[in-house]
Amino acid sequence: MYENGYMHGWAMNGTWGLTHFLVFAVMAALILYPIGLILRKLGYSPFWAALACLPIVNIIGLWVVAIGRRSSDAGQLKTSDSTGNA
Repeated sequence: MYENGYMHGWAMNGTWGLTHFLVFAVMAALILYPIGLILRKLGYSPFWAALACLPIVNIIGLWVVAIGRRSSDAGQLKTSDSTGNA
């Protein structure tokens, strides 16, 4: 693996070839697409999925989604208030 102090392999060959960019694009799609689907179902824009790549912002985003009120929650509150049952 090490030869003359350098690590060899497709990720450490010293160039950013086509294989590197293809693997990066596939990995990004495998991560960002499902996150976008989940965000869309929760009522957020799927473009916020791009923030999942930023180290500290992704943790803050998880907390916002976990604690934030969703549009479906507001609809449930209105229906329970109109029926008189809390």
